[in-house]
Order: sequence, then C-alpha cells, then structure tokens
Amino acid sequence: MHTSETPRLYARDPLLHHLVPRLTGLAYADRARVAWEYDKDLPLVLLTGRHGTGRTAVLAALERHYAGRLPLARVDTAAQDLVVELLQELACSLAPDVSRRFPLLLPGLVAVYGGYTADRAERARASARIARLLRACRLESAPAPAVAQTWDTRVRARLAAAGPGAAAGTDPHAVVHAVLAEYFERYTRARAAAPLRQWYQDRYAETPESPGATPEGGRGGPEGLARLADWFHRGGDYRHAAEQTLVHAFLEDVAAARTRWQRLNRDPRPLALLDNTHSPAGARLVDLVLEYRARPGAAHHDPLVVVATRLGDAPPDAADALPRELPDLVTTTGWRRTGHAPSAGLVVVELTPLSRDDVLLMLDAAAAPLHPYLASALHTLTGGHPLASRVLCDAVLEHASRAAPGSPPLAPRHLLDLTTGDGRPVSEAILERLLPSPHQRARLVPLSLARDSTAAQALAAHLRLEGPEQLPANAAADYLEAEHWQRDTPQDRPLAADPLLHTLLVHEARRTSRGTDSRRGWQEMHGFLRRHHTTRGEDSEADALRHTLAAGDAKTVVAALSEEFQSEQDRLSALRWLTCLRYAATAPAPPAADWDDERAAMAAGAHDDRYRDIDEIDRCINRLLHGLWYLSDATAEPEADLCEDIGAELGFLSLRHQTWRAVLSQAARTWPAAARDKRPLPLPEL
Repeated sequence: MHTSETPRLYARDPLLHHLVPRLTGLAYADRARVAWEYDKDLPLVLLTGRHGTGRTAVLAALERHYAGRLPLARVDTAAQDLVVELLQELACSLAPDVSRRFPLLLPGLVAVYGGYTADRAERARASARIARLLRACRLESAPAPAVAQTWDTRVRARLAAAGPGAAAGTDPHAVVHAVLAEYFERYTRARAAAPLRQWYQDRYAETPESPGATPEGGRGGPEGLARLADWFHRGGDYRHAAEQTLVHAFLEDVAAARTRWQRLNRDPRPLALLDNTHSPAGARLVDLVLEYRARPGAAHHDPLVVVATRLGDAPPDAADALPRELPDLVTTTGWRRTGHAPSAGLVVVELTPLSRDDVLLMLDAAAAPLHPYLASALHTLTGGHPLASRVLCDAVLEHASRAAPGSPPLAPRHLLDLTTGDGRPVSEAILERLLPSPHQRARLVPLSLARDSTAAQALAAHLRLEGPEQLPANAAADYLEAEHWQRDTPQDRPLAADPLLHTLLVHEARRTSRGTDSRRGWQEMHGFLRRHHTTRGEDSEADALRHTLAAGDAKTVVAALSEEFQSEQDRLSALRWLTCLRYAATAPAPPAADWDDERAAMAAGAHDDRYRDIDEIDRCINRLLHGLWYLSDATAEPEADLCEDIGAELGFLSLRHQTWRAVLSQAARTWPAAARDKRPLPLPEL
C-alpha cells in the first residue's frame, strides 16, 4: 500500500505551523524562535472531531516535530483509569528535560500508591509505579525491576519494625507512613523535605482530635500526605479533592522548573499532548487543569502548553469556551480570559473536513494518469473525511502503480471496490476505524438498509439478530450516539445519519451479500423491507418502490410511476409524484454478481428497443428513473449530457399532462443544474 512513515497532514497548517508555535515559542518545522502570543496565562487547546478526523494524527505530528527540542509528553488518556496514572505518565515524560524533577508531585504520588492493602499483586503494582517515578526523576539508576524489589524490601522492613499489625500490611495508614519515611529519608534532604511536607499539610490540616492524627502531624510532619492518600482511597468527592491537590502540585512543579534565566531567555515552553480526553480520566484531568488556571487572584501561571483531543464535540458544560475555526488560527487565537469559569480557559478547535484541493494533492503522486473526475468523486464520497480520504487515496495510488501500461484509468464508480495494500476491501478497512466495535458493526451493516428505526427493528427480527438487554436496532442506535456519530437517532430516519458512514455500511451489505437463498442476501433483505413498507400503507409507497429498485426490479417501479402519472390530476399529486421519483432513485445498486449496471446507457436511450411494447410515456419515465438512479451514486460522474437529458425527459412529460405542466416544467429547469452540482434535487413551489 502506498504509505509513508511520516504522512503529510492536509488542511492542518493553521494549527501546526501557527497556533502551537505561538504558544510554545518554537517553530514547527525548524529551530527558529517564535514570538509568544501569551506571556503568562495560557489557554488549553481542545481539538474535537469524529473518528478518523485526524485528532491523534495531529498529536503524532506535534510529537514528531517537537520531541527533543522542548520538554514534551504525549499521553493517551483512554489507556488509563485514574488521574494519578495520567500525572505519572506526564511526569515520567517531562522529568528528563526539566530542571526540577517534580519535588511536590512525587511525594504525593508515592503516598497515593503507598496506600495499598496486604494484597501481594497490589503491592507489586505500587512498587513498580514508584520505581518508574524514581528512575524518571533520576533518583535511581538501576533497572526498574531491581528498584521495585529494593523498594518493596525496605518498606516491608520498616513495617516489620513498626510491629505485628503494621507488618501484616492490613493498616493502610501504617503503610503510607512507612513509604513516606522511606522516600523522605532516602531521596530528600531534611531542609528540602520540610517545605514539601508543609505544602501538603496546609491543604490537609487536621485538628488534634481527628482520627488517625499522630504526633508527627505537627508542622513539617507527614500527616498531610497521609491524609491525601486516605482521601484518594475513599473515592467519590474525597478522591476528586485529592486529584485536585495532585494536579496543583504537578502544575506548580512545572512552573518552578523554569529558571529565571529560561524565562528571560524566552526558552520554549513545555508541551503536553493529551489524546482522547473524552475518557473519564482524561475529562477529569482537563477539568482540573482548567480549574487551577481559573482560580481567582492567581499570582503565578504555569507555562505548560496543553493540546488535547476529544471525540465528538466540546464538553456540554463548556459554555464559556471560545470556539475557533482552523483558518482563524493563522494570525491570532483571539482568546482572552473573561471571568473565572473554568471553561473560559478553553479554546475549542473542530478539525474540519478536507477540501477537494487537498484530495488532489493526495493523488498527485499517482504513477499513471487518473480519471479527471476521480478527485471530485472521492471528495463527494468521503465528504472530505481525512481517514476515509487517506485510505482511498492510498488504494488509488496502489492501483495506479500496478496498472498495466495503456490500461484505462480507474473509473470513479469503482472506488469502493478497491483493496488496501494487504488485500482488504477499503470499505471494511475504513469501517473498522470508524466503528471500533465488531459486534455493533456487524449489526449496523444489514440494518443500514432500513428506512427508519421501525423498519430496522423488523429487519433485525427477520435476520434473528440478538440483543443482550434491548432491541438490536435500539442498541445499535445507542452505540452510534456513544461514539459521537450523532446526538440522537430520529425514529423516522436511518440508524446511521452520517452520509459517509451510511454509504460504507450499505456497500458492506452489498459486498458481503450471501446470495439469493440466504436471509442475509441482498435480494432477500430488500424484498423483506419492500413487503414491510407495503403493509404500512400509502405513506410508505415511496419506500416500497425504493427497495424494489434496490433489488434490481426497475420495471415494477416504472409501471407504478406511470400508473400514478396517468391517473392523478391535481397539482399536489405532482409534488408527491416527484418526491416519490426522487426518493426511489436513491436506491443503492444491487451487487455486481446479481446485476449488470446499465443505468447510464438506459438513461441515454441506448436500450429503448427493449421496450417497444410500452408507450412513449413509460419509456420516458424509464429513462428518467435510470438517469436519476445513476446520478444518485456518490461516485457517479455528473456527465453534462446525462444531466441535460433529465431536464429533457421532465420537459417531455410536462407536455403530456394537463395539470402537472407547470410543476414538471419547473423541475425540468432546476434538476439538471442540481444533478450536475451534486446538490439535492429541489421540489418545485406551487
């Protein structure tokens, strides 16, 4: 497959080459310094978008270009369950390149990790985490397993010396005191340890009557840190308060690590890249950072540049966030903090689709000439979706590199028939990235053929799809909402509302059709849906005709349209007829194994000789239906002659109906241009 180890990101330059350099003070692609847009208070930049819009790719590009040039950490927040684990990842990544290696945060994390019970596995995990922190902060240099083993041995020795109860490891308070004693005695000097302990003591001050208080709880004692651990392990509101303290410690350490010389010299700021902050731990970390920066009367500001990503839209409670579009970022962010709401420190940037020009650039490396309409067809098909565009463009380039000299270029209608470099269908490869759950993906493929939720549930029952706790169609709709493809699923619309997602699902249903003898065969599923809509009454006539056409039975659809054309007289019925024609023509094409695609030729009248036994009105409707059916395909080339023929056929019909003439004449004037521009066909006004 045509790929690159460092693929170019398209339409993301305002973010990569302008915004982030102005925040960090360092150019993206070279070593030049860049003037800061903000001297002190910094916004947190949140990149939003659906699956495949390039959120992770942007962070990967930033990591690639800034690693080794400034303190940098990149963390997938969805890979961890707790904020403390995210803070550990950030500290371990940033520690080698900062001057002070988290003297406040480190004892806080040691206290939290040290609050384990007698469980051996939990104790081993805690020791491993502490060992990793000690190595990252250069307090230990031995291999991590050896550091963890030594740490565990020393802590257990302290517990044994404290008495039988402590040695059993059943008293978390005693364990916390043992690990803190080990940390402070071995890794800090007495003079340096006192202010660190006092920092936590000031936040967790206890009265002498407080449970668990000890004489050590006085000034400079470890009781503040011990209570931090206790609150963390209580969970709920207590854990939130403990996490808040640790985030404050982390950001204050980052601020203190910048020396006066670095500030005067305007050295590049540290950069934290947080991926998937729609995860519970990621969302909490972002909220805590925003809360810290929004505190009233803050005299000091942390210098950490944070670029985070979130699946879907901005958080629902981010009412004071500043939304910005990518082009707006070229010259200035336009952000200024107003008020003390945490979300006022947030700049939300939606990663918008690619343009047709971007697609042209993606295809520019083709080894052979491409179809002149291919880029437009690919852009129409994907809507500029970055992942889908990238996979399809790579497949096109791979196909072109293997094409025999002199062979015709790939036709746009065959885009979804391409395969990736490892031989997988492109539709399958894209859907696996857009819909991560195999179970829900398998449900949605057949159910995407249904017109609405009622039809989808009927089809699910017909196919004997299983649902664990609710109806399969409802479960599939809930999954799409959970994956941020849509906020809700209207009952009168298909399950997958996104055009690209719907197109891919329908194509997969066509590609994986099991033949005419299977319940999951294309003909059988559309036949069932046609019967389903027939029983729902006259309002579902258009749906029944659409499924009839999807099964390849154009003759029946033409007969139904012709009968209504010749029997109805009022002008309102003309709009209903056009609506039915327009909607029926959006039917997906049958599988190539079951059907020869002659739609364009049929629309041009090349096969009129097959219909000598029907009148001229029926032949006209047949050509019109096939022309609209062909042009409704996202990848169909809107040939000028074919679009003009649509107007000619409608004009012909307008002269042969006494009361529909004005309505059909208006459609004859407006539909060709809409078809040529790939716009929805407008209905005439009465």
